[in-house]
Amino acid sequence: MTQPISLIAKSLVRERARTGLSLAEVARRAGIAKSTLSQLESGNGNPSLETLWSLCVALDIPFARLLESPQNQTQVIRRGEGTKVVAEKGNYEAILLAACPPGARRDIYLLQTQPGADRVSAPHIPGSVEHIIITQGRARVGLTEAPEVLNAGDYICYPGDREHVFQALEPDTLALLVAEQN
Repeated sequence: MTQPISLIAKSLVRERARTGLSLAEVARRAGIAKSTLSQLESGNGNPSLETLWSLCVALDIPFARLLESPQNQTQVIRRGEGTKVVAEKGNYEAILLAACPPGARRDIYLLQTQPGADRVSAPHIPGSVEHIIITQGRARVGLTEAPEVLNAGDYICYPGDREHVFQALEPDTLALLVAEQN
């Protein structure tokens, strides 16, 4: 499994410089301690999925931009490989399968989930849309006010810029998530 902290550190420094925001301002907007952001930019720490999403919202970037690395034309990611981030709450892991190339607005993730606490996601950047296909197991997915129960093979699309939920209903539930940013 690729360790994402070095990629995240470089991306945070690059994106903060792009915005012209201070360390303190990005930390304030993300709702995290300035020291936490400083550690992450130094390549230290083990940030949760929630912390990374908060930083993306603060920097107004798609999540995958934190995990971008140079890619070859052809890319194969075997199951169990890829850059993984783990949620602080709930049994939820997201493995980046493909990041948007410059100018594109699409990211693809493999979600590996277990029953337990709901994975409630705060709204992402405006115009975000999420597409999910359950490939194994069952899950309750969608906007927090109206989630749907999905079985293997089912698809759902919903606005990612509104609070949404993913809750595995069976052990080892797998899903494919395609996130779009408009």
